[in-house]
Amino acid sequence: MAPTEPEIQTQTPSTIPHDYSKRAMVFGGRSSQELAGKIASKLQLSPGEVTLKTFADGEIYGRFEESIRGADVFLVQSTCANAETGMTPNDALMELLVMADAAQGASAHRIIAVMPWFGYARQDKKSAPREPITARVVARALEAVGIDRVLTMDLHAGQIQGFFTIPVDHMTAMPMLTQWFSDQYRTEDLVVVSPDAGRAKAARNFARKLGTEWAIMEKERPAQQVAEIGYVVGDVRDKVAIISDDMIDTAGTLCAAARTVLDEGARSVIACATHGVFSGKAFERLPYEESGIERIVVTDTIPLRPGAPDNITVLSAAGTLADSINRIFTDDSVSEIFAGENQLF
Repeated sequence: MAPTEPEIQTQTPSTIPHDYSKRAMVFGGRSSQELAGKIASKLQLSPGEVTLKTFADGEIYGRFEESIRGADVFLVQSTCANAETGMTPNDALMELLVMADAAQGASAHRIIAVMPWFGYARQDKKSAPREPITARVVARALEAVGIDRVLTMDLHAGQIQGFFTIPVDHMTAMPMLTQWFSDQYRTEDLVVVSPDAGRAKAARNFARKLGTEWAIMEKERPAQQVAEIGYVVGDVRDKVAIISDDMIDTAGTLCAAARTVLDEGARSVIACATHGVFSGKAFERLPYEESGIERIVVTDTIPLRPGAPDNITVLSAAGTLADSINRIFTDDSVSEIFAGENQLF
């Protein structure tokens, strides 16, 4: 008897309607609402409606005012202070966590934290016994509330990416900063100066992008937020010296570096950084008459508080962040934006 053919089982088509169209929604926290609006505009979107407020006792409240079910939700929030909205870095971090938890409870498809400035990034290791690694605490908190991905810019230390088990997209402001200098100065007049050994690789890449020479400063730090500059390794004489760093905080280090570079014979000093923290007495130290710094160029990853001196120029990072968000949403390569040059460490 000939063997019988096995019976082929056919699956009954599902009668459940499927909608595979995706939605991207951009929401801004109170530390980055202006930047979120610029990003949404670049993406040809309207910023999402969300109610955010602080109760009388200091607790944070948040509620999305529209459906986010099934959407890729991008929460734009630098964990920094914002004098205009009365936010502190801790308020901003808590608000981001509250928004993420609300998004998860509202059945968002993916929750992406867009953190142009990643607060607590300087506490990335133990420098003394019994200290916390606070950057790791922040990473754990973000993951715990259900955030699926983090988009950030110019981290203080590359190892922070290793604190996460979720994807971290690391952007850099280097292309927009180098383009600004190319538009303003002749390449042969420039020299890039690293303020310390830790930023040497980033300064070298900055100089290569500009097509100019670079130098490095020897620095000692006797205490936290206190720096003493020793000397410059490299030739800065008769050059426009670009002191390049990832952030400017109290500006003590920057002003000491500028004085040293000018003493070494530099024609003038331009400072540039991705993040303008400008805390403490920074605005008192940075005017040209006090610091000798002709121009300070930063981006809007952190909102500029009132009272800024006239020599500060702010470039917008909205275009870079919007392009990155678009690529995350469409599952395209993010590193292609920088041709792989966003790994600066």
